[in-house]
Amino acid sequence: MHIARRRAMVAITSLLCTVAPTGLHAQGMSDRPITIVVPFTPGTGIDILGRLVGEHLRQRWNQPVVVDNKPGASGSIGTQNAARAAPDGHTLMMTANTFVTNVPLYPNIGYDPVADFAAIIKVATGDLVLTVNPSVKVNSAAALLDLARAQPGGLKYASPGVGTPQHLFMELFKLATRTDIVHVPYRGSAGAVQDVVAGHVGIMVMPLHTALPLERTGKIKLLAIGSERRSPMANDVPTLIEEGVAGFNVDLWYGLFAPARTPADVVARLNSEVNAILALDPVRVVLRDQGLEPAGGAPDALASLMRTDLAKWQKVIRDANIKPE
Repeated sequence: MHIARRRAMVAITSLLCTVAPTGLHAQGMSDRPITIVVPFTPGTGIDILGRLVGEHLRQRWNQPVVVDNKPGASGSIGTQNAARAAPDGHTLMMTANTFVTNVPLYPNIGYDPVADFAAIIKVATGDLVLTVNPSVKVNSAAALLDLARAQPGGLKYASPGVGTPQHLFMELFKLATRTDIVHVPYRGSAGAVQDVVAGHVGIMVMPLHTALPLERTGKIKLLAIGSERRSPMANDVPTLIEEGVAGFNVDLWYGLFAPARTPADVVARLNSEVNAILALDPVRVVLRDQGLEPAGGAPDALASLMRTDLAKWQKVIRDANIKPE
C-alpha cells in the first residue's frame, strides 16, 4: 500500500479511539450490521473514505459497520451489487464521480446512477491541476493555449487511460478552447506520470496532491486548477476560469449513496450523521492528508450534482467521440 494510504489507515484507527459511542442505533433501522460497498480495491482513496465514515458510524450508533470491497469492471460490479440491495439503510455505497462518467462511456454498464440510487451526501472533493514538463516553455494556461493554437496536433498529453477523470478533463478543455492536443493513454497513473516527468509527453492533468511534490522538486510546472475556486493547498495557482476558460469546473468528488427507495427519514439521519462526522477536526486532517477537502451538505445537493455531471459528460463523450478501450 502507498505510504500515504498506510498513514491514513493508522490515523483512522488512532482517532477512533477517542470517539465515544452513543449507544443508539439509527432511528428507523434495526441493529443489524450496516454494509458500505466500496466498488474498488482496499487501500484506495475511496476505500479509506468508506472505512473512515463507517468506523465513525459504528462508534456513534454502537452498531456493526462492515466495508465490503467489490472491485472490477471500472467499479460497475460493486455498484450493481449495491443497486440491487434492499433499500432499508443497511447497505450503502461509497464511490467517486466515475460512477457517473462511466455511464455514457459504457452504455451497457448495468445501472442508472439517478434511478437506482438515493443520494445521501457529498463526502469530499479533490482538485485536479493542469501540469506541464519544464521543457514546455509556458508558465500559464493562457500561454499553453497560445502554443496549442500555433501548433495544432503538435502537443501531446498523457492520461491514466480512456474515460478517466484526467482524460475527460482534457477533452472538455480541448472542446472549450477549440484546441487540438493529442491524447496518449496509459494503463494507470504511474507510467503516465513517469513519462511526463521524463519529458516524453509534455502535458498531464494530475490530482493536486500528486502534482505538488513533483512541482516542489522542479519536475513539473502547475498551470491551473480545474475547480471553480483556488485550492487552499496551492493558493498561488489560478483556476482555468481565471485563465480565460469560461465556466470550466472539473474536480474529483466522492459521495455516499443508498439504493433507490431507501426511506427518506433514513437518508436524512445518515446525512445528518455524516455531516457531523465531516465536521470533526481529526477527520478533516485525515482527508487533507489524502489531498481531499471535506464537503458535506444536503442529499439534494449531491443528487443535483450527479444529474448535472451526467448531462455534461454525456455531451463531452459524444462531442469528443470517446470510445472505451
